Amino acid sequence: MDLDVTSLHHRRATRRWERMSVGDLIERVTWSRPDKLAIVGRPGAYADERFAALTYRQADQAANQVAHALLARGLERGDVVLLFCENSVEAYLAKIGIAKAGLVAAPLNPMMAPDLVAAMIDLVQPKLAIVDAELWPKAQESFAHKGLQAGITIALGGPPAPGSVPFTEFLADQETSEPDVEIHADDIWEILFTSGTTALPKGVMISHACSYSAGFGFALSLTRGLRLESDLKVGTYLPMIYHVGDQPFTYSVFLCGGTLVLGRRPVPGHIAEMIDAEQVTALWAGSPAMVRAVDAVLTARPDLDAHSLTVIVYGWAALPPATLASMKRHCGEDLCAFEIFGQTESISCHRFWPDEWPELYAATAPQYNYVGVPSPILASTVLDPDGVDLASRPGVAGEAVYRSPAVMAGYYRDEAATRHAFRYGWFHSGDSCAYDDAGLRIMVDRYKDIVKTGGENVSSLRVEAVLAQHPDVAKAAVIGLPHPRWSEAVTAVVVLRDGAQVSEDDLVKHCRANLAGYETPKSVVFVADLPETVGGKVLKYKLRAEHTAHYAGLDPSP
Repeated sequence: MDLDVTSLHHRRATRRWERMSVGDLIERVTWSRPDKLAIVGRPGAYADERFAALTYRQADQAANQVAHALLARGLERGDVVLLFCENSVEAYLAKIGIAKAGLVAAPLNPMMAPDLVAAMIDLVQPKLAIVDAELWPKAQESFAHKGLQAGITIALGGPPAPGSVPFTEFLADQETSEPDVEIHADDIWEILFTSGTTALPKGVMISHACSYSAGFGFALSLTRGLRLESDLKVGTYLPMIYHVGDQPFTYSVFLCGGTLVLGRRPVPGHIAEMIDAEQVTALWAGSPAMVRAVDAVLTARPDLDAHSLTVIVYGWAALPPATLASMKRHCGEDLCAFEIFGQTESISCHRFWPDEWPELYAATAPQYNYVGVPSPILASTVLDPDGVDLASRPGVAGEAVYRSPAVMAGYYRDEAATRHAFRYGWFHSGDSCAYDDAGLRIMVDRYKDIVKTGGENVSSLRVEAVLAQHPDVAKAAVIGLPHPRWSEAVTAVVVLRDGAQVSEDDLVKHCRANLAGYETPKSVVFVADLPETVGGKVLKYKLRAEHTAHYAGLDPSP
Protein backbone atom coordinates (compact mmCIF):
# COMPACT_ATOMS: atom_id res chain seq x y z
CA MET A 1 0.00 0.00 0.00
CA ASP A 2 1.45 3.35 -1.09
CA LEU A 3 0.99 6.14 1.45
CA ASP A 4 1.89 9.78 0.98
CA VAL A 5 2.43 11.55 4.30
CA THR A 6 4.66 14.34 3.00
CA SER A 7 2.72 16.14 0.24
CA LEU A 8 0.47 18.97 1.36
CA HIS A 9 -1.12 19.73 -2.00
CA HIS A 10 -2.07 18.04 -5.29
CA ARG A 11 -3.32 15.05 -3.33
CA ARG A 12 -5.93 12.56 -4.58
CA ALA A 13 -8.28 10.95 -2.07
CA THR A 14 -9.21 7.74 -3.90
CA ARG A 15 -9.16 5.06 -1.22
CA ARG A 16 -12.42 3.81 0.26
CA TRP A 17 -11.64 5.21 3.70
CA GLU A 18 -11.33 8.76 2.38
CA ARG A 19 -12.96 9.09 -1.02
CA MET A 20 -16.12 10.96 -2.00
CA SER A 21 -18.27 8.85 -4.32
CA VAL A 22 -21.96 9.03 -5.16
CA GLY A 23 -21.90 5.25 -5.08
CA ASP A 24 -21.09 5.44 -1.35
CA LEU A 25 -24.08 7.58 -0.41
CA ILE A 26 -26.30 4.61 0.42
CA GLU A 27 -23.46 2.34 1.59
CA ARG A 28 -22.38 4.75 4.32
CA VAL A 29 -25.80 4.55 5.98
CA THR A 30 -25.63 0.75 6.16
CA TRP A 31 -23.21 1.25 9.04
CA SER A 32 -25.79 3.11 11.11
CA ARG A 33 -29.31 2.26 9.88
CA PRO A 34 -29.01 -0.80 7.62
CA ASP A 35 -32.64 -1.88 8.06
CA LYS A 36 -34.23 1.53 7.61
CA LEU A 37 -36.14 2.05 4.36
CA ALA A 38 -33.95 3.90 1.87
CA ILE A 39 -36.14 3.90 -1.26
CA VAL A 40 -39.87 3.32 -1.64
CA GLY A 41 -41.45 3.07 -5.08
CA ARG A 42 -45.03 4.13 -5.57
CA PRO A 43 -47.26 1.97 -7.80
CA GLY A 44 -45.91 2.05 -11.35
CA ALA A 45 -42.42 3.11 -10.27
CA TYR A 46 -40.98 -0.39 -10.08
CA ALA A 47 -41.13 -3.34 -12.44
CA ASP A 48 -40.34 -6.12 -9.97
CA GLU A 49 -42.03 -6.39 -6.56
CA ARG A 50 -38.68 -7.01 -4.91
CA PHE A 51 -37.81 -3.35 -5.67
CA ALA A 52 -41.04 -1.87 -4.28
CA ALA A 53 -39.33 -0.94 -1.01
CA LEU A 54 -35.66 -1.37 -0.14
CA THR A 55 -33.73 -0.91 3.08
CA TYR A 56 -30.32 0.71 2.98
CA ARG A 57 -28.68 -2.71 3.07
CA GLN A 58 -30.87 -4.07 0.27
CA ALA A 59 -30.46 -0.96 -1.91
CA ASP A 60 -26.69 -0.98 -1.48
CA GLN A 61 -26.44 -4.66 -2.32
CA ALA A 62 -28.59 -4.23 -5.43
CA ALA A 63 -26.49 -1.27 -6.60
CA ASN A 64 -23.35 -3.34 -6.04
CA GLN A 65 -24.84 -6.06 -8.23
CA VAL A 66 -25.47 -3.48 -10.95
CA ALA A 67 -21.85 -2.35 -10.71
CA HIS A 68 -20.44 -5.89 -10.88
CA ALA A 69 -22.72 -6.75 -13.81
CA LEU A 70 -21.59 -3.68 -15.75
CA LEU A 71 -17.93 -4.42 -15.14
CA ALA A 72 -18.51 -8.05 -16.12
CA ARG A 73 -19.77 -6.78 -19.50
CA GLY A 74 -16.30 -5.37 -20.07
CA LEU A 75 -17.03 -1.72 -19.31
CA GLU A 76 -14.06 0.22 -17.98
CA ARG A 77 -13.59 3.29 -15.84
CA GLY A 78 -14.99 6.36 -17.58
CA ASP A 79 -17.18 4.46 -20.05
CA VAL A 80 -20.63 5.94 -20.60
CA VAL A 81 -23.92 4.14 -19.94
CA LEU A 82 -26.92 5.77 -21.58
CA LEU A 83 -30.31 5.59 -19.85
CA PHE A 84 -33.62 6.08 -21.67
CA CYS A 85 -35.88 5.81 -18.65
CA GLU A 86 -38.54 7.53 -16.59
CA ASN A 87 -38.64 7.28 -12.81
CA SER A 88 -38.34 3.80 -11.33
CA VAL A 89 -36.49 2.26 -8.41
CA GLU A 90 -34.60 0.08 -10.88
CA ALA A 91 -33.43 3.04 -12.97
CA TYR A 92 -32.37 4.86 -9.82
CA LEU A 93 -30.39 1.86 -8.59
CA ALA A 94 -28.79 1.65 -12.04
CA LYS A 95 -27.46 5.19 -11.63
CA ILE A 96 -26.00 4.42 -8.20
CA GLY A 97 -24.47 1.22 -9.56
CA ILE A 98 -22.96 3.10 -12.48
CA ALA A 99 -21.33 5.48 -9.99
CA LYS A 100 -20.03 2.56 -7.91
CA ALA A 101 -18.42 1.03 -11.00
CA GLY A 102 -16.51 4.23 -11.82
CA LEU A 103 -18.58 4.67 -14.97
CA VAL A 104 -20.59 7.63 -16.28
CA ALA A 105 -24.39 7.75 -16.39
CA ALA A 106 -25.89 9.69 -19.31
CA PRO A 107 -29.67 9.75 -18.82
CA LEU A 108 -31.71 11.14 -21.71
CA ASN A 109 -35.07 12.85 -21.47
CA PRO A 110 -37.39 10.38 -23.24
CA MET A 111 -39.39 13.33 -24.62
CA MET A 112 -36.44 14.45 -26.72
CA ALA A 113 -37.12 14.50 -30.44
CA PRO A 114 -35.47 11.61 -32.36
CA ASP A 115 -32.89 13.83 -34.07
CA LEU A 116 -31.71 15.12 -30.69
CA VAL A 117 -31.53 11.62 -29.25
CA ALA A 118 -29.29 10.63 -32.16
CA ALA A 119 -27.13 13.73 -31.66
CA MET A 120 -26.67 12.99 -27.95
CA ILE A 121 -25.66 9.41 -28.75
CA ASP A 122 -23.01 10.87 -31.05
CA LEU A 123 -21.87 13.23 -28.29
CA VAL A 124 -21.38 10.73 -25.45
CA GLN A 125 -20.61 7.54 -27.43
CA PRO A 126 -22.22 5.14 -24.91
CA LYS A 127 -20.89 1.61 -24.48
CA LEU A 128 -24.22 0.33 -23.14
CA ALA A 129 -27.85 1.47 -22.95
CA ILE A 130 -30.57 0.84 -20.37
CA VAL A 131 -34.16 1.44 -21.50
CA ASP A 132 -37.69 1.24 -20.15
CA ALA A 133 -39.77 -1.30 -22.03
CA GLU A 134 -42.63 1.14 -22.62
CA LEU A 135 -40.21 3.74 -23.98
CA TRP A 136 -38.35 1.46 -26.35
CA PRO A 137 -40.64 2.22 -29.35
CA LYS A 138 -39.65 5.90 -29.03
CA ALA A 139 -35.96 5.10 -28.81
CA GLN A 140 -35.46 2.35 -31.34
CA GLU A 141 -35.30 4.50 -34.48
CA SER A 142 -32.57 6.77 -33.11
CA PHE A 143 -30.72 3.83 -31.56
CA ALA A 144 -30.79 1.89 -34.83
CA HIS A 145 -29.62 4.94 -36.79
CA LYS A 146 -26.55 5.17 -34.55
CA GLY A 147 -25.93 1.44 -34.24
CA LEU A 148 -26.71 1.39 -30.53
CA GLN A 149 -28.51 -1.57 -29.02
CA ALA A 150 -30.46 -1.69 -25.78
CA GLY A 151 -28.45 -3.91 -23.46
CA ILE A 152 -30.79 -3.90 -20.45
CA THR A 153 -34.55 -3.39 -20.24
CA ILE A 154 -36.51 -2.32 -17.18
CA ALA A 155 -39.71 -4.31 -17.75
CA LEU A 156 -42.25 -1.55 -17.20
CA GLY A 157 -45.06 -1.53 -19.74
CA GLY A 158 -43.81 -4.08 -22.23
CA PRO A 159 -41.41 -6.88 -23.14
CA PRO A 160 -37.62 -6.51 -23.22
CA ALA A 161 -36.14 -4.67 -26.18
CA PRO A 162 -34.73 -7.05 -28.80
CA GLY A 163 -31.32 -8.37 -27.81
CA SER A 164 -31.51 -7.02 -24.27
CA VAL A 165 -31.83 -8.72 -20.90
CA PRO A 166 -34.35 -7.77 -18.20
CA PHE A 167 -32.90 -5.70 -15.36
CA THR A 168 -33.62 -8.39 -12.76
CA GLU A 169 -31.86 -11.01 -14.87
CA PHE A 170 -28.92 -8.67 -15.40
CA LEU A 171 -28.36 -8.58 -11.63
CA ALA A 172 -28.84 -12.29 -11.03
CA ASP A 173 -25.92 -14.15 -9.44
CA GLN A 174 -23.79 -11.00 -9.20
CA GLU A 175 -21.81 -10.27 -6.05
CA THR A 176 -23.37 -7.97 -3.47
CA SER A 177 -20.02 -6.68 -2.19
CA GLU A 178 -18.52 -3.30 -3.08
CA PRO A 179 -16.56 -3.41 -6.37
CA ASP A 180 -12.85 -2.62 -6.16
CA VAL A 181 -12.69 0.52 -8.30
CA GLU A 182 -10.63 3.69 -7.94
CA ILE A 183 -12.85 6.77 -7.71
CA HIS A 184 -11.94 10.40 -7.06
CA ALA A 185 -14.32 13.20 -6.06
CA ASP A 186 -13.46 15.15 -9.21
CA ASP A 187 -14.24 12.23 -11.52
CA ILE A 188 -17.29 12.82 -13.71
CA TRP A 189 -19.98 10.28 -12.91
CA GLU A 190 -22.99 11.80 -14.69
CA ILE A 191 -23.67 13.76 -17.86
CA LEU A 192 -26.99 15.57 -17.81
CA PHE A 193 -28.31 17.24 -20.93
CA THR A 194 -29.52 20.80 -21.32
CA SER A 195 -32.73 21.37 -23.23
CA GLY A 196 -31.03 22.89 -26.25
CA THR A 197 -32.33 26.42 -25.96
CA THR A 198 -30.03 27.99 -28.55
CA ALA A 199 -28.63 25.01 -30.44
CA LEU A 200 -28.17 21.31 -29.75
CA PRO A 201 -28.41 20.26 -26.10
CA LYS A 202 -25.10 20.29 -24.24
CA GLY A 203 -23.72 17.59 -21.98
CA VAL A 204 -23.34 18.94 -18.44
CA MET A 205 -20.46 17.23 -16.62
CA ILE A 206 -21.32 16.41 -13.00
CA SER A 207 -18.62 15.21 -10.61
CA HIS A 208 -19.03 13.19 -7.42
CA ALA A 209 -18.03 16.28 -5.41
CA CYS A 210 -20.62 18.41 -7.20
CA SER A 211 -23.39 15.94 -6.35
CA TYR A 212 -22.32 15.74 -2.71
CA SER A 213 -22.26 19.52 -2.47
CA ALA A 214 -25.74 19.77 -3.95
CA GLY A 215 -27.04 17.17 -1.54
CA PHE A 216 -25.47 18.80 1.50
CA GLY A 217 -26.73 22.18 0.31
CA PHE A 218 -30.36 21.05 0.53
CA ALA A 219 -30.28 18.60 3.44
CA LEU A 220 -30.81 21.25 6.12
CA SER A 221 -33.59 23.00 4.23
CA LEU A 222 -35.53 19.78 3.65
CA THR A 223 -35.46 18.78 7.33
CA ARG A 224 -37.17 21.92 8.65
CA GLY A 225 -39.81 21.04 11.23
CA LEU A 226 -38.42 17.58 12.00
CA ARG A 227 -37.17 16.42 15.39
CA LEU A 228 -34.42 14.24 13.89
CA GLU A 229 -32.74 14.55 10.50
CA SER A 230 -33.26 10.83 9.84
CA ASP A 231 -37.03 11.41 10.01
CA LEU A 232 -36.75 13.03 6.57
CA LYS A 233 -38.98 11.41 3.96
CA VAL A 234 -38.81 13.19 0.61
CA GLY A 235 -41.50 12.40 -1.92
CA THR A 236 -41.57 13.35 -5.57
CA TYR A 237 -43.06 12.33 -8.88
CA LEU A 238 -40.88 14.82 -10.78
CA PRO A 239 -38.14 13.37 -13.05
CA MET A 240 -35.22 12.08 -10.99
CA ILE A 241 -33.45 9.95 -13.59
CA TYR A 242 -32.64 12.49 -16.32
CA HIS A 243 -33.23 15.80 -14.52
CA VAL A 244 -30.92 17.75 -12.22
CA GLY A 245 -33.50 17.33 -9.47
CA ASP A 246 -31.69 14.12 -8.54
CA GLN A 247 -28.88 16.22 -7.03
CA PRO A 248 -30.73 18.23 -4.35
CA PHE A 249 -33.77 16.03 -3.75
CA THR A 250 -32.40 12.49 -3.59
CA TYR A 251 -28.77 12.62 -2.44
CA SER A 252 -29.81 14.93 0.40
CA VAL A 253 -32.10 12.17 1.66
CA PHE A 254 -29.28 9.67 2.07
CA LEU A 255 -26.98 12.24 3.64
CA CYS A 256 -29.65 12.54 6.36
CA GLY A 257 -30.30 8.81 6.64
CA GLY A 258 -33.89 9.41 5.51
CA THR A 259 -36.22 7.78 3.01
CA LEU A 260 -36.84 8.62 -0.68
CA VAL A 261 -40.37 8.00 -2.00
CA LEU A 262 -40.36 7.89 -5.79
CA GLY A 263 -43.36 8.11 -8.13
CA ARG A 264 -43.42 7.38 -11.84
CA ARG A 265 -44.83 10.57 -13.42
CA PRO A 266 -46.37 13.72 -11.88
CA VAL A 267 -50.15 13.46 -11.45
CA PRO A 268 -51.67 15.72 -8.75
CA GLY A 269 -53.95 13.04 -7.34
CA HIS A 270 -51.13 10.54 -7.06
CA ILE A 271 -48.93 13.10 -5.31
CA ALA A 272 -51.63 13.91 -2.76
CA GLU A 273 -52.25 10.21 -2.14
CA MET A 274 -48.50 9.66 -1.67
CA ILE A 275 -48.31 12.36 1.00
CA ASP A 276 -51.10 10.64 2.92
CA ALA A 277 -50.04 7.01 2.43
CA GLU A 278 -46.30 7.43 2.95
CA GLN A 279 -46.43 10.28 5.51
CA VAL A 280 -44.06 12.32 3.36
CA THR A 281 -42.33 15.18 5.21
CA ALA A 282 -40.87 17.11 2.24
CA LEU A 283 -42.27 17.48 -1.27
CA TRP A 284 -40.45 18.58 -4.40
CA ALA A 285 -43.49 19.77 -6.34
CA GLY A 286 -41.84 21.45 -9.33
CA SER A 287 -43.98 24.33 -10.51
CA PRO A 288 -46.43 26.47 -8.53
CA ALA A 289 -49.07 25.09 -10.91
CA MET A 290 -48.44 21.62 -9.50
CA VAL A 291 -48.70 22.95 -5.94
CA ARG A 292 -52.04 24.48 -6.86
CA ALA A 293 -53.21 21.22 -8.41
CA VAL A 294 -52.19 19.20 -5.33
CA ASP A 295 -53.91 21.75 -3.11
CA ALA A 296 -57.09 21.33 -5.16
CA VAL A 297 -56.98 17.56 -4.65
CA LEU A 298 -56.47 17.92 -0.90
CA THR A 299 -59.38 20.39 -0.74
CA ALA A 300 -61.66 18.02 -2.67
CA ARG A 301 -60.61 14.97 -0.68
CA PRO A 302 -60.74 15.57 3.08
CA ASP A 303 -59.98 11.87 3.62
CA LEU A 304 -56.34 12.58 2.67
CA ASP A 305 -54.14 13.68 5.57
CA ALA A 306 -51.24 16.01 4.67
CA HIS A 307 -50.19 17.01 8.18
CA SER A 308 -46.94 15.04 7.90
CA LEU A 309 -45.71 17.57 5.34
CA THR A 310 -43.36 20.17 6.83
CA VAL A 311 -41.60 21.41 3.66
CA ILE A 312 -42.73 22.16 0.09
CA VAL A 313 -40.18 23.19 -2.54
CA TYR A 314 -41.22 24.73 -5.85
CA GLY A 315 -39.50 26.61 -8.66
CA TRP A 316 -39.73 28.46 -11.96
CA ALA A 317 -42.31 31.04 -10.77
CA ALA A 318 -43.85 32.65 -7.69
CA LEU A 319 -46.49 30.77 -5.71
CA PRO A 320 -49.80 32.64 -5.33
CA PRO A 321 -50.31 33.61 -1.65
CA ALA A 322 -53.81 32.11 -1.66
CA THR A 323 -52.36 28.72 -2.61
CA LEU A 324 -49.81 28.84 0.19
CA ALA A 325 -52.51 29.81 2.69
CA SER A 326 -54.65 26.89 1.58
CA MET A 327 -51.74 24.44 1.82
CA LYS A 328 -51.08 25.63 5.37
CA ARG A 329 -54.68 24.80 6.22
CA HIS A 330 -54.06 21.26 4.96
CA CYS A 331 -50.59 20.79 6.45
CA GLY A 332 -50.40 23.13 9.42
CA GLU A 333 -49.33 26.74 9.89
CA ASP A 334 -45.69 25.73 10.40
CA LEU A 335 -45.41 24.44 6.82
CA CYS A 336 -42.20 25.82 5.31
CA ALA A 337 -42.52 26.58 1.60
CA PHE A 338 -39.74 28.04 -0.49
CA GLU A 339 -38.94 28.74 -4.11
CA ILE A 340 -35.63 27.73 -5.67
CA PHE A 341 -33.90 29.22 -8.70
CA GLY A 342 -31.13 27.23 -10.36
CA GLN A 343 -30.38 25.13 -13.42
CA THR A 344 -28.71 21.96 -14.61
CA GLU A 345 -25.26 23.55 -14.61
CA SER A 346 -25.59 25.08 -11.13
CA ILE A 347 -27.95 23.58 -8.58
CA SER A 348 -26.93 25.35 -5.35
CA CYS A 349 -29.86 27.68 -6.04
CA HIS A 350 -31.25 30.97 -4.88
CA ARG A 351 -34.06 30.57 -2.37
CA PHE A 352 -37.06 32.66 -1.48
CA TRP A 353 -39.03 31.92 1.70
CA PRO A 354 -42.44 33.63 1.74
CA ASP A 355 -42.45 33.38 5.53
CA GLU A 356 -39.17 35.30 5.79
CA TRP A 357 -40.45 38.21 3.71
CA PRO A 358 -44.25 37.98 4.23
CA GLU A 359 -45.14 41.58 3.41
CA LEU A 360 -43.03 41.60 0.26
CA TYR A 361 -44.48 38.27 -0.78
CA ALA A 362 -48.06 39.39 -0.23
CA ALA A 363 -47.46 42.58 -2.23
CA THR A 364 -45.61 41.09 -5.20
CA ALA A 365 -46.50 37.43 -5.79
CA PRO A 366 -47.19 36.05 -8.27
CA GLN A 367 -46.76 39.11 -10.55
CA TYR A 368 -43.06 39.45 -9.65
CA ASN A 369 -40.85 36.41 -9.33
CA TYR A 370 -38.69 37.10 -6.30
CA VAL A 371 -36.00 34.39 -6.05
CA GLY A 372 -34.52 35.74 -2.82
CA VAL A 373 -30.89 35.16 -1.95
CA PRO A 374 -28.17 32.63 -2.82
CA SER A 375 -27.82 29.54 -0.66
CA PRO A 376 -24.89 29.54 1.82
CA ILE A 377 -22.72 27.55 -0.59
CA LEU A 378 -23.48 29.80 -3.55
CA ALA A 379 -21.78 33.07 -4.48
CA SER A 380 -23.95 34.94 -6.93
CA THR A 381 -24.38 38.40 -8.34
CA VAL A 382 -25.78 40.07 -11.44
CA LEU A 383 -23.44 41.25 -14.20
CA ASP A 384 -23.98 43.46 -17.21
CA PRO A 385 -22.68 42.28 -20.62
CA ASP A 386 -19.26 43.83 -19.89
CA GLY A 387 -18.87 41.96 -16.61
CA VAL A 388 -19.72 44.95 -14.40
CA ASP A 389 -21.41 44.02 -11.11
CA LEU A 390 -24.92 45.49 -10.82
CA ALA A 391 -25.33 44.92 -7.07
CA SER A 392 -25.22 48.67 -6.44
CA ARG A 393 -27.81 49.41 -9.14
CA PRO A 394 -31.18 48.07 -7.97
CA GLY A 395 -33.72 47.53 -10.70
CA VAL A 396 -31.13 47.24 -13.48
CA ALA A 397 -31.39 43.84 -15.14
CA GLY A 398 -28.34 41.76 -15.96
CA GLU A 399 -27.31 38.15 -16.04
CA ALA A 400 -27.26 35.99 -12.90
CA VAL A 401 -23.80 34.44 -12.41
CA TYR A 402 -22.60 31.78 -9.99
CA ARG A 403 -19.66 30.28 -8.10
CA SER A 404 -20.19 27.12 -6.05
CA PRO A 405 -18.87 23.58 -5.53
CA ALA A 406 -22.25 22.51 -6.93
CA VAL A 407 -21.44 23.95 -10.38
CA MET A 408 -20.70 21.72 -13.37
CA ALA A 409 -17.16 20.91 -14.47
CA GLY A 410 -17.95 21.96 -18.04
CA TYR A 411 -19.85 21.07 -21.20
CA TYR A 412 -18.68 17.68 -22.44
CA ARG A 413 -16.51 17.96 -25.56
CA ASP A 414 -17.39 21.63 -26.00
CA GLU A 415 -14.49 23.79 -24.83
CA ALA A 416 -15.72 26.93 -26.57
CA ALA A 417 -19.11 26.85 -24.87
CA THR A 418 -17.46 26.10 -21.53
CA ARG A 419 -15.07 29.06 -21.85
CA HIS A 420 -17.95 31.33 -22.76
CA ALA A 421 -20.04 30.12 -19.82
CA PHE A 422 -17.24 30.81 -17.32
CA ARG A 423 -16.12 34.23 -18.61
CA TYR A 424 -15.10 36.81 -16.02
CA GLY A 425 -14.54 33.98 -13.53
CA TRP A 426 -18.24 33.23 -13.03
CA PHE A 427 -20.65 30.69 -14.46
CA HIS A 428 -23.17 32.60 -16.57
CA SER A 429 -26.71 31.33 -16.16
CA GLY A 430 -28.32 32.91 -19.21
CA ASP A 431 -31.12 34.18 -16.95
CA SER A 432 -31.88 37.85 -16.49
CA CYS A 433 -32.18 39.09 -12.92
CA ALA A 434 -32.09 42.33 -10.97
CA TYR A 435 -31.47 43.37 -7.38
CA ASP A 436 -34.15 45.14 -5.39
CA ASP A 437 -33.35 47.88 -2.87
CA ALA A 438 -32.87 45.34 -0.07
CA GLY A 439 -30.50 43.13 -2.04
CA LEU A 440 -33.01 40.42 -2.90
CA ARG A 441 -32.95 39.06 -6.44
CA ILE A 442 -35.84 39.21 -8.86
CA MET A 443 -35.94 37.05 -11.97
CA VAL A 444 -36.84 39.47 -14.75
CA ASP A 445 -36.83 37.50 -17.99
CA ARG A 446 -35.16 34.75 -19.97
CA TYR A 447 -32.18 35.51 -22.09
CA LYS A 448 -32.49 34.50 -25.76
CA ASP A 449 -36.26 34.12 -25.33
CA ILE A 450 -36.10 30.74 -23.65
CA VAL A 451 -39.52 29.34 -22.77
CA LYS A 452 -39.51 27.45 -19.46
CA THR A 453 -42.50 25.18 -19.49
CA GLY A 454 -43.26 22.49 -16.91
CA GLY A 455 -39.63 22.36 -15.83
CA GLU A 456 -38.23 22.05 -19.37
CA ASN A 457 -36.40 24.69 -21.39
CA VAL A 458 -37.61 25.17 -24.95
CA SER A 459 -35.74 26.93 -27.74
CA SER A 460 -38.09 29.33 -29.48
CA LEU A 461 -35.79 29.31 -32.50
CA ARG A 462 -36.12 25.54 -32.83
CA VAL A 463 -39.92 25.67 -32.78
CA GLU A 464 -39.95 28.61 -35.19
CA ALA A 465 -37.76 26.66 -37.61
CA VAL A 466 -40.25 23.78 -37.64
CA LEU A 467 -43.18 26.12 -38.16
CA ALA A 468 -41.35 27.80 -41.04
CA GLN A 469 -41.25 24.45 -42.83
CA HIS A 470 -45.03 24.41 -43.16
CA PRO A 471 -46.00 25.65 -46.63
CA ASP A 472 -48.80 27.88 -45.33
CA VAL A 473 -46.71 29.78 -42.76
CA ALA A 474 -45.26 33.13 -43.81
CA LYS A 475 -43.82 34.21 -40.45
CA ALA A 476 -43.78 32.76 -36.96
CA ALA A 477 -42.63 33.87 -33.53
CA VAL A 478 -42.66 31.62 -30.48
CA ILE A 479 -43.08 33.04 -26.99
CA GLY A 480 -43.86 31.82 -23.49
CA LEU A 481 -47.13 33.01 -21.98
CA PRO A 482 -48.37 32.59 -18.39
CA HIS A 483 -50.29 29.33 -17.98
CA PRO A 484 -52.04 28.00 -14.85
CA ARG A 485 -50.56 24.50 -15.25
CA TRP A 486 -47.29 24.87 -17.16
CA SER A 487 -46.10 28.15 -15.61
CA GLU A 488 -45.31 29.18 -19.18
CA ALA A 489 -46.89 27.70 -22.27
CA VAL A 490 -45.13 27.51 -25.62
CA THR A 491 -47.25 29.73 -27.85
CA ALA A 492 -46.87 30.32 -31.57
CA VAL A 493 -47.82 33.67 -33.11
CA VAL A 494 -48.22 33.05 -36.83
CA VAL A 495 -48.72 35.07 -40.01
CA LEU A 496 -50.16 32.90 -42.78
CA ARG A 497 -49.42 33.16 -46.45
CA ASP A 498 -52.04 34.86 -48.59
CA GLY A 499 -55.01 32.59 -49.20
CA ALA A 500 -53.89 29.92 -46.73
CA GLN A 501 -56.64 28.07 -44.83
CA VAL A 502 -54.56 26.06 -42.37
CA SER A 503 -56.04 25.60 -38.89
CA GLU A 504 -54.53 25.76 -35.42
CA ASP A 505 -54.84 21.98 -35.09
CA ASP A 506 -53.00 21.49 -38.39
CA LEU A 507 -50.01 23.51 -37.20
CA VAL A 508 -49.94 21.82 -33.79
CA LYS A 509 -49.95 18.41 -35.47
CA HIS A 510 -47.16 19.55 -37.78
CA CYS A 511 -45.07 20.58 -34.78
CA ARG A 512 -45.85 17.44 -32.80
CA ALA A 513 -44.57 15.33 -35.69
CA ASN A 514 -41.21 17.10 -35.62
CA LEU A 515 -40.70 18.14 -32.01
CA ALA A 516 -40.83 16.71 -28.52
CA GLY A 517 -44.15 17.02 -26.73
CA TYR A 518 -42.93 19.75 -24.39
CA GLU A 519 -41.65 21.77 -27.37
CA THR A 520 -44.97 21.65 -29.22
CA PRO A 521 -47.04 24.85 -28.97
CA LYS A 522 -50.00 24.68 -26.62
CA SER A 523 -51.77 27.23 -28.79
CA VAL A 524 -51.41 29.09 -32.08
CA VAL A 525 -52.43 32.74 -32.40
CA PHE A 526 -53.02 34.03 -35.93
CA VAL A 527 -52.13 37.67 -36.62
CA ALA A 528 -51.90 39.91 -39.67
CA ASP A 529 -48.30 40.93 -38.96
CA LEU A 530 -45.55 40.78 -36.35
CA PRO A 531 -43.94 43.76 -34.61
CA GLU A 532 -40.40 43.96 -35.99
CA THR A 533 -37.33 46.16 -35.92
CA VAL A 534 -36.04 47.78 -39.07
CA GLY A 535 -33.71 44.83 -39.44
CA GLY A 536 -36.58 42.35 -39.26
CA LYS A 537 -36.10 41.15 -35.66
CA VAL A 538 -39.40 40.33 -33.97
CA LEU A 539 -40.06 42.39 -30.85
CA LYS A 540 -41.17 39.51 -28.66
CA TYR A 541 -41.69 41.61 -25.58
CA LYS A 542 -44.53 43.34 -27.40
CA LEU A 543 -46.12 40.02 -28.29
CA ARG A 544 -45.87 38.83 -24.68
CA ALA A 545 -47.52 42.02 -23.42
CA GLU A 546 -50.30 41.85 -25.98
CA HIS A 547 -51.18 38.19 -25.38
CA THR A 548 -50.32 37.81 -21.69
CA ALA A 549 -53.91 36.88 -20.74
CA HIS A 550 -54.28 34.28 -23.52
CA TYR A 551 -54.61 31.36 -21.07
CA ALA A 552 -56.36 33.24 -18.26
CA GLY A 553 -59.19 31.33 -16.64
CA LEU A 554 -58.02 27.87 -17.69
CA ASP A 555 -58.27 25.02 -15.18
CA PRO A 556 -54.74 24.12 -13.95
CA SER A 557 -55.64 20.43 -13.64
CA PRO A 558 -54.29 18.04 -16.29
